[in-house]
Parts: sequence; C-alpha cells; structure tokens
Amino acid sequence: MPALVRLSMSLDQSLNDRIDRMMREGRYASRSELFRELVRRRAVEAEWDGNREALGTITLVYDHDNRTLSRKLTRAQHRHHGNVLAATHVHLDRHLCAEMIMVRGKARQIRELADELGHQKGVLHSALSMSSTGKALRAAGGDAHGHGHAHPHGPRGRKGAHAHP
Repeated sequence: MPALVRLSMSLDQSLNDRIDRMMREGRYASRSELFRELVRRRAVEAEWDGNREALGTITLVYDHDNRTLSRKLTRAQHRHHGNVLAATHVHLDRHLCAEMIMVRGKARQIRELADELGHQKGVLHSALSMSSTGKALRAAGGDAHGHGHAHPHGPRGRKGAHAHP
C-alpha cells in the first residue's frame, strides 16, 4: 500500500457542517474516505476534459417499431467501431427498448457519438455516463483506501487478483 500522508486544512463552517452531515448519514467511514473519494471523482472528471482517453456508457431508450431508427443506431455504432466495446439491447415492453453501449476512446469522440445517437429522431431518452479507464484513479491513489480488505480487482501479480489481458 502506498505511504499515507496526513493533511491539515481550513474550511468554512458551512462546508464543515456538510461534511459532518455526510458522516452522520453513514456515507463515509471517515473524513479521509470522503476526501479520497472527492479526489478520485475529480481525477475521473479530468479524464473527460479535452482529448484524454476515457470510458463511458451511452444509454438509449427508443421505440423498436421504428425500423429506420434501429438501422441508423446500428450504422452509427459501426462507424465508431473503434470506440464501441459492447452493446446490450433490452426489451422494456412490447414496443420500447433500451440499449446500453459501452464506449472507450478520446473523450471528444465519445461525446460526439453520444450526441449523434441521442439526437436521432425517435430516441426518447439518451444519457452518457462518464467513467474512467482507471489510469487517473491509480495515479490518485485508487488502491489506497486506508482500511483492511482485499481488492480482487487490483493490480496484476497481487495474490487473488484477476488476470487482465
């Protein structure tokens, strides 16, 4: 585990009150956990700035009876085959479908694909969920939680870790 560093900081009383409220709600085990989470989130957001490598999921809800729309969505995904990792199609009812498309690539390319898919006539709802390739999280201390439990998803070579290609 990387070395831990102690920090001291000054905050407005209102921010401190918010931290205390979050602690009472049980969302974080300690203030350190809260601040680690904030730094990790910002590291992920930074991946989505500009043209860095990023990971995301595009969710679409649409009426599958619109065959033209289905073809357009499929063609767009094929045009962006370098960014589309996988797609899952779910039948919500007799007419509505949801499609979740996992994407990876430059943040700009992912946003462009999400916009292209979401702006198709007949798409009832679209959402882009932004995530991380994991690189920024490691750099931000993503493996160091300060508590003693195993991380089977950790780096290669650690006992119990999953092998990654």
